[in-house]
Amino acid sequence: MLVDDNPVNLALGRNMLKMFYAVYPIPTSAKLFEIMEKVTPDLILLDIEMPDVNGYETIKMLKSDPLFADIPVIFLTSKSDTESELEGFSLGAVDYVTKPFSAPLLLKRIDNQLLIVRQKKDLLASQAALRDYAENLEDKVRAKTAEVVALQNAVMATVADLVEFRDKLTGGHITRTNLYLKALVEEMIASGFYKDEVSHWDMGYFLPSAQLHDVGKIAITDLILNKPGKLTPEEFEIMKSHVTVGVDAIEKIMQNAHEHAFLQHALFIAGTHHEKWDGSGYPLGLRGGDIPLEGRLMAIADVYDALISVRPYKKSLSHEEARQIIENGAGTHFDATLVDVFMKVEDRFRQIAQDIS
Repeated sequence: MLVDDNPVNLALGRNMLKMFYAVYPIPTSAKLFEIMEKVTPDLILLDIEMPDVNGYETIKMLKSDPLFADIPVIFLTSKSDTESELEGFSLGAVDYVTKPFSAPLLLKRIDNQLLIVRQKKDLLASQAALRDYAENLEDKVRAKTAEVVALQNAVMATVADLVEFRDKLTGGHITRTNLYLKALVEEMIASGFYKDEVSHWDMGYFLPSAQLHDVGKIAITDLILNKPGKLTPEEFEIMKSHVTVGVDAIEKIMQNAHEHAFLQHALFIAGTHHEKWDGSGYPLGLRGGDIPLEGRLMAIADVYDALISVRPYKKSLSHEEARQIIENGAGTHFDATLVDVFMKVEDRFRQIAQDIS
């Protein structure tokens, strides 16, 4: 759009530009805004010295309107002083052409500014496309990660179900111990115990991995695993081997899998949930804080569930009896700090045992 109150300049400018551009000759600022309600130009050539509303006031109105603020404005003027040019640039003009103007020079300056406009539009479009791509990529990564985690958890749950299917004496044990663990960990975090260590845990991995704590039992013969009576010392030694068998199985998977972080907790739980705080446990005889926290937590959940469950060689104990045994084991069998945590959530243990019998 070419805005100039001089008809001669309008005619001259239109003739110079019409071969290359669609040109709107406009005599006043008011007419400019009237036309721009229907047509948005790519560039405005704006005369400064106009009656009523001059070029400086016009560009101020353009730049104050979000619809027009980004349209490049080239000032046309017969003034050639530095102060006038500086004022024009400070108001947002992109260039300054003095009259009478040279056709080649005017065309070149218009072409340069429209090139900048096109490049800006292309850049904004590229940025928008890049943002969309990044957002879609993040969504895809999140979806794929969720799929992988779901698959990992499904595999662990299936293996745990196979173990429990073979061990006919411990129905519901895996489900209950998982819920006991959840109660212990939530209270431990709320109470601030072992917070530095737990802060590095991924709970999306920890609880599902606990299902594999007895995975080694899959290698124990049915004659021992489902024996309807108390085990002999020799049979008990074989039963104890389920810990090392489970560790070996998990380590083998970790060696062959590129992504195995989800099994790190399972390795600690399976390998150390029969260790005791005083060092009298198995298979390594670890003592105190040398026992991984995962194993110390699982020890409480596992023993509690064994105590309140029926076995061929024993009757089930009441919640109160099981609680007392665990409380008495603080500092010998169990981590005393975790026993304190257990005492705070004992009612949740009782409810879980009642709900999943």
